[in-house]
Amino acid sequence: MKNVEILHLPLLFLFAQPCFAQADFAPYFYDNGPDSNNGNLALFSLSEDTPVGTQIYHLNGTDPEGQEVRYGLSFDPGLKEYFRIDPKSGNITLVEKLDREKEDSIDVIISITDGRSKVVERVTIFVTDANDERPEFQNLPAIIDVVETTESGSSIYKVEALDRDTGSGGSFTFHLQTSQQSLFAIDIHSGVLRIKSGEMLDYEKTKTHFVAVIVKDGGGNFNGKEQVQSSSATLTVNVIDAQDTPPSFIGTPYFGYVYEISLPGSDIFTVTAIDGDVGNPNPIHYSFVEGDDGVFGINQTSGCISLLTPPISLKREIFNIKVRASEVSPEGKLLDYELTTVVIRVVDLNNNPPTFYGDKGPQNKFELTMYEHPPEGEILRGLKIIVNDSDQGANAKFNLRLTGPGRMLRVVPQTVLNEAQVTILVEDSAAMDYERHHFLTYKLLAVEIDTPERFSATAEIVIHLLDTNDNAPKFSSDYYIARIPENSPGSSNVVSVTAADPDSGPWGEVRYSIYGSGAELFFIEPESGIIYTQPWASLDAEVRSKYNFYVKAEDAEGKYSLAEVFVTVLDLNDHPPAFNNNVLEKTMVIGAPVKIEAVDDDAEVPNNVIEYAIMKAEPDNNIFDINSDTGEIQLKSYIKSMAIIQNITKKRDCTWSLVVQARDRGQPSFSTTAVVKIDITEAIKSRFVSYFLGLRKRPGATQHKGGPLGSLLMQNRNKPMQIIGVLAGIISLMVVITVIISTATFMRNKKSNRILPNRRVRRRAQKKHTWNFKNPFRTLETPKEGFVVEEEVREPKVIVENVNCNNNVSNVVRHWPLPPCAPSLPPPPPLNMPIQRQWAVPTVSATVASKPRKKPVTDRRDTVNKELVSELKMRLEQKRRAMP
Repeated sequence: MKNVEILHLPLLFLFAQPCFAQADFAPYFYDNGPDSNNGNLALFSLSEDTPVGTQIYHLNGTDPEGQEVRYGLSFDPGLKEYFRIDPKSGNITLVEKLDREKEDSIDVIISITDGRSKVVERVTIFVTDANDERPEFQNLPAIIDVVETTESGSSIYKVEALDRDTGSGGSFTFHLQTSQQSLFAIDIHSGVLRIKSGEMLDYEKTKTHFVAVIVKDGGGNFNGKEQVQSSSATLTVNVIDAQDTPPSFIGTPYFGYVYEISLPGSDIFTVTAIDGDVGNPNPIHYSFVEGDDGVFGINQTSGCISLLTPPISLKREIFNIKVRASEVSPEGKLLDYELTTVVIRVVDLNNNPPTFYGDKGPQNKFELTMYEHPPEGEILRGLKIIVNDSDQGANAKFNLRLTGPGRMLRVVPQTVLNEAQVTILVEDSAAMDYERHHFLTYKLLAVEIDTPERFSATAEIVIHLLDTNDNAPKFSSDYYIARIPENSPGSSNVVSVTAADPDSGPWGEVRYSIYGSGAELFFIEPESGIIYTQPWASLDAEVRSKYNFYVKAEDAEGKYSLAEVFVTVLDLNDHPPAFNNNVLEKTMVIGAPVKIEAVDDDAEVPNNVIEYAIMKAEPDNNIFDINSDTGEIQLKSYIKSMAIIQNITKKRDCTWSLVVQARDRGQPSFSTTAVVKIDITEAIKSRFVSYFLGLRKRPGATQHKGGPLGSLLMQNRNKPMQIIGVLAGIISLMVVITVIISTATFMRNKKSNRILPNRRVRRRAQKKHTWNFKNPFRTLETPKEGFVVEEEVREPKVIVENVNCNNNVSNVVRHWPLPPCAPSLPPPPPLNMPIQRQWAVPTVSATVASKPRKKPVTDRRDTVNKELVSELKMRLEQKRRAMP
């Protein structure tokens, strides 16, 4: 029943004049029924899996006077607040997680007010179930005991479970995880566990069974999806033994021996039987059934067989005695029994040791010749060995053992009674290696087992191994590094490689050959392994400084191995520096340097490092400085203007001739000189203006203090317009002359690159050649692939930018041609081939070298450092390959 509380505001009476009070009706909720989400929450229900933050309902009401209403929602003190409301819109939002199993209904106090009257109602929201609970076992896991004689189909346990959900989510069924191979079955509804029809428990086979039981609910909706919940547990079934299995003898077959020295009453043999029902065994009673002939007795409790008469009275050599083992009930009654046979042999004294025999009788040394590495398991058929012990019974039982280097061979049989043919088998074929052992010596031992005397015999087996070609040649190193100067003549020794083949005879002879794209300039002596340069080969570090190729070592049957050879051509100082032209023309603006440049075609530092120096300057030696490293020529610091230069030289001509030397830092050092003609100038000054302003005096003319212009102004001082016209004409003429001079200067500089910013030559560093270390021993798809050396040769691009002042070289990008490659076959040597290259050394001073051939300038470090880096890379590669 709804509780309604109505609040009324007091009526105000006006005393000034009478008025009538207007009625104020309370607001009220709409009642839209239980299936509506809009109204007063009457009979509203909400699923427990509704996500937090969901808008679940819209409170809706009105005020009879049409006033705006506000909504409220609250809970009793101490209760969890599951919902939150927007007072203005009436939208209710879920803010706490619902759980029907803990709280299936929620009491909520809702209210509506128009500002004057407020209506409060208490409603109940029902929480509906979702399939969020899994069924739980009530009595699992558990352990039960079941007697093995329990009949098939009998019930042995009832599994119970509980699911707190309602409806289909609260119903459940039972299942077994491995029902097809199990001895058990379960009723899916009641949970009763039974032994399957036609199945029986057997303690002797399995003492414990682990039955995995699964309980599943009927499924239901959860979070908008159909979901089936399940649980699993294990029931342990211990099988209780029952008396249903007869005794069994252990350790059969049984053999006993009677010796010539045995005394009456001595123990011969003991039989042992146990009850098949090991869970609760009965004691065993032993007795003879037949075959004892009255000369042997048996202890009924222990099963010990003893001799009753002296051995000399025994009439047979072998006795086959049947022994019965019977269970004894607690009442002393004999129950189930089992029979076995005991063989007793009468033997003589141990007076004969084992003996080895060959084709000609007793023998203690056997020899055999065979090839190395026979197949494993192969019989050494050349050895015919028989071992024999003439005693009887246990005295003739002995072990065979083979001792020697390693475990290459195995003897069969290992235990012998009386006599056997000895067979030697190959156990480790790889160890039978001719390169390790030319012959093998083994000891074959025969040692008696159960006799006090422990007689033994020894035979020596000597196996002579014959060699086969089972080894490929092996290099002393996987990599060989060589260095050779570039001026080395043809047929120079480069490096010696060594490979060894441990095989004997022709199989151990090694022949060498080389392959690969870097091998054209080299050849190898097939027998010695020494690598030379081709007779026609000419090495040049400036063309190519790195070669690598493969060397192959091969025996007579084609077995081979590979190694890689790395050859570095060492640079020599065999090129002098060279200027672009014999005579260099430069224009120098005072305050800005000019730059000269020479190129040295040597490949390495310091051979291609150039120093510059001024050897001579005309007409004066003490006006220029040169940067020895960059080649920049500039005036000395105290020369700031043309006037200083003219004061020094006493001449107005500003063209100078310099003899400049470029010297490299190699050993020996080469130098080259060139003549540099420098035209010195400064910022343009208007000589012509000075001339027209009368700064220059003309001889024989009358000069005013202001010059010709002053005279003209004085003569026409009464004609101002004429003076203005003259001045305008003079100014116009000056402008025209200035434009003409500027245009001529620009065209001249455009043609000769004069009066431009200082230029700097920038070279892109040549891509350094790195050794491409490859594994020559990997499996190759084709034989040819193993001898292909990938080599990338990319010529650098030299970029010369006109960023420095007054350098007579235009902006170009030079593409240097690729270095020449050696032909596939060597050309015939020339008739007058020199034994040693002759080097031309240029004159040190006052000479101009010819223009050098174009060649990329490379930025290389010291040769020794590069070789150290190459060797370091090689070691790192070897270490990486050695890692697993």
